[in-house]
Amino acid sequence: MDKSITIAAGIDTAKAKLDVAIHGSKQHWQFVNAAAGWDELAKLMRARKVTRIGIEATGGYERNVVERLRKAGFVVVVLQPIQVRAFAQLTLSRAKNDRIDAGLIAACTAWRDSVREPPDPRLAPFADQLTFIEQTEEDIARIKVRLEHVRDAGMRQTMLDDVARLKQRRANMIAKLTTAVRRHDDLARRLDLVMTIDGIATRTALALIIRMPELGNLSRGQAAALIGLAPFVHESGKRKGESHIAGGRSRPRKSLYSAALPAAFRWNRQLIDLYQRLIGAGKPHKVALVACARKLIVFANAVLARATPWTKMIAAT
Repeated sequence: MDKSITIAAGIDTAKAKLDVAIHGSKQHWQFVNAAAGWDELAKLMRARKVTRIGIEATGGYERNVVERLRKAGFVVVVLQPIQVRAFAQLTLSRAKNDRIDAGLIAACTAWRDSVREPPDPRLAPFADQLTFIEQTEEDIARIKVRLEHVRDAGMRQTMLDDVARLKQRRANMIAKLTTAVRRHDDLARRLDLVMTIDGIATRTALALIIRMPELGNLSRGQAAALIGLAPFVHESGKRKGESHIAGGRSRPRKSLYSAALPAAFRWNRQLIDLYQRLIGAGKPHKVALVACARKLIVFANAVLARATPWTKMIAAT
């Protein structure tokens, strides 16, 4: 979109309210973060001939207003907090309150050269179910940590029963989510392709299909960066820094880590060789594991890009 005709608005979102600014205007508006407020907001955007609306991701409080505005025909850009912070640093904007934040989001939205297509609306409810699964897994992990310090036999048994119950709930939810995803032929094909990769089973494949819908349309470097597994080297002048990973989508990255460890020790011949080669070269375990996880996302991107099962791709090499 040509920036010369872009009229951008920014929305700073809270649980109960929406602070709104339009780039280039000194005015500020506030609406309730509920259906009545969303309708009033849409009327304002039309009246002001806004062509692009930016809103910062706030853990879900933005979801309903984004959906309502998109249904009303507006181009809505959901910005990650790190993007807004980086833009603030770039423009030396250090002051902070809701009005200033809305103006900053509007400026960041106007500054963008291009806007990606809105995400597949089918994936949002699947992501909610996947989040519930992830939270259940976190509950299991917390109980297991507490178990290490519990000596009373009765208390231990109660906690073990809780773990068993949560594991059964997790299995049931994964089965239910898999069934729901497979009702869509295109998503089922993507799921099956990712699961042909040695070391990636249903749980990890669901995370990649649902939380990384761009896979198959990225370069290998873009795929690694999007999930937060691309190495960044910190160097300045004569100082040589170590490489680190940063940013990216934490939830699918965590799922990929969980898959990378057993894959690098048992299931995936390429990852076994890679892990052993890195360890043999003196690399720490964590560095080797990150490299293996990065390989898995590259593999997933490749099978989806080529629409070819992993076994056939291996046979062709």
